[in-house]
Amino acid sequence: MMKIITALTLALLFVACGAKEENTQNVEAKLVVGKSLSGLTLQDQFEKEHTLKKNTKKVIFAFAKDAAHICNDYFETQEASYLSQYNVEFIADVSAAPSIIKSLFILPGLKDFKHTVLLLNEKSVAAPFRKDMDTEKITVVYLDDGKIKSIMTINAKEELKSTIEATK
Repeated sequence: MMKIITALTLALLFVACGAKEENTQNVEAKLVVGKSLSGLTLQDQFEKEHTLKKNTKKVIFAFAKDAAHICNDYFETQEASYLSQYNVEFIADVSAAPSIIKSLFILPGLKDFKHTVLLLNEKSVAAPFRKDMDTEKITVVYLDDGKIKSIMTINAKEELKSTIEATK
């Protein structure tokens, strides 16, 4: 019986995390070249608020479970200061997951990471960031003094490494 409950719970987790529901119909896209991300404040996996620093050069967004796993798996192989060393912030969208799945599995799992994970925790907050983005890929936003200079998408750990470490 316990195995059945565990299997059902894991199945729900995978289905919920992979949900592609997009609630972006009536929102204005935030990830647009020329727009500013200055003042963006989000909570991390420990519920501590972070505001993007003025010297942030890149923001990496993972909107889907697979993209988040690529990022987190790579970051776990690096020093805790790796992202800050390159003036990079990492934002994961967990808004599609049901509250029970987030509170029982996702958020506790994120607390094991040594790197900071900023969270898009609610659909209404995530929607403007998701709008017009390829949410299955890792999105990299390049900033200059908080203003978006360019946006690109990547797919693999090797691309993630070279993107972070490049001095573009």
